[in-house]
Amino acid sequence: MKNTTGALCALSALLACAPAFAQTTATQLTLYGVVDLGLRHASGLTAANAPAPGSHHSLGSGIHTTSRWGVRGSEDLGGGARALFNLESGLNADTGAPANSTKVFDRASWVGLQNAWGSIALGRQTTLLADAIAPVDPLAMRFASFNPNIGVTALSQHGLGIEYGSAGANTGSYRLDNAVKLSGRWGGLTARAMLGVGEVASQSSALSSHGLGLAYADGGLTVSGAWQTFKDANLRPLDAATLGAAYQWGSVRLAANAGRSKAQTGAATHTEQRVLSAGATWAALPLLDLTATYYKIDRARTAAADDGYGRMVAFAEYKLSRRTRVYAELDHTRWRDGYQGAANKRTATGVSAGVMHSF
Repeated sequence: MKNTTGALCALSALLACAPAFAQTTATQLTLYGVVDLGLRHASGLTAANAPAPGSHHSLGSGIHTTSRWGVRGSEDLGGGARALFNLESGLNADTGAPANSTKVFDRASWVGLQNAWGSIALGRQTTLLADAIAPVDPLAMRFASFNPNIGVTALSQHGLGIEYGSAGANTGSYRLDNAVKLSGRWGGLTARAMLGVGEVASQSSALSSHGLGLAYADGGLTVSGAWQTFKDANLRPLDAATLGAAYQWGSVRLAANAGRSKAQTGAATHTEQRVLSAGATWAALPLLDLTATYYKIDRARTAAADDGYGRMVAFAEYKLSRRTRVYAELDHTRWRDGYQGAANKRTATGVSAGVMHSF
């Protein structure tokens, strides 16, 4: 608690200096955020959208877009070079509590340099898998708590109970501590490389990670992919890859993606997960978007039957202004081959409606 209070006091002092920084065009400092709250009813799902025998009602934070606040800044160093930083914290807007009780800036905490050729960033940041999926996910990275591309393909909720890479958690590896990311851009081509340092004494590879990513954008077409490998504290690997494409065709956006990960979970045990996704968004009116998507997840585990599930997500989004929108969403999940557990239903349905405001 003392560390959290000290960090917030330091940030308050930094923001108090913002008017002085704003007097020069060489330096920029921005306070930003998202507050998203909605009502949700789910049958066959828990509040965390895991299989359950019953139903529940909730007022949830970040249903459409994860609630968060952050500070980003840059300084002109001359010659086309800039210094950059980003601090971002997740927020449970329904209670006012931080999303992560152990990290003040759980979503981003990095500093870097940028010029015309590319950039380098050091600190806690998203993996190359997350970067690759962002432009080609059929849901455009929304509905994070039940979007399989975020949870499974990008490993936000891999559910393996093991920390892979320097994630700081054993539930997922969507962001890494102690990471270095290089990015370069040549026309429509973007290349990325990442190294995560485990910082384990006498075990240089433990909790480490490295990977490569490529993306190409031209007109309405985007193609994006990445490969990344992670080690746990016992040097067991998790290898993951993703490849997808999106195309803007007039008022319609089409997107599809395929992802695969294979983790060694014990001396002779493995878990492999595969995700296929496709969907479309139609700008039915200037202020109204309609989206329909489908995700197919397959899981194979040592000494266990193969299983998985299919999930349909459809939603409507209406823009009240540039920063405020309302949404309504329907999702339906069909579990396969006992994935949900013997005590739970074979199907699950959720309905959500809420308001999202960005600043």
